[in-house]
Amino acid sequence: MKALDYNLLVKGIFFDAVGMLSMAIPVVGPFLDLAWAPVAAKQMSKMYPGRKGKFASILVFIEEILPFTDIVPSFTLMWVYTFLINTEPRPSKGRVIPIRIKD
Repeated sequence: MKALDYNLLVKGIFFDAVGMLSMAIPVVGPFLDLAWAPVAAKQMSKMYPGRKGKFASILVFIEEILPFTDIVPSFTLMWVYTFLINTEPRPSKGRVIPIRIKD
């Protein structure tokens, strides 16, 4: 079983809340989404490295740019997928270099 990273969950909930705050501001909110979308995509790719993180950063960018989609908690859903649904182990931050030994 994978160790759950609750720091990523707390960060994700925070970023989801920031993304949803723009809905509370009637006229200016959609324009704030234009500034928030690239920031959210960058944070997603930093929090979840690899192909899945890149794919999730594209999705969060699209979700933040489109109107009325701020209600979707993208960061929290990515955490749930990574730690609760996905069965393959999460890659470590280090890189493994295979070494072949000839006999």
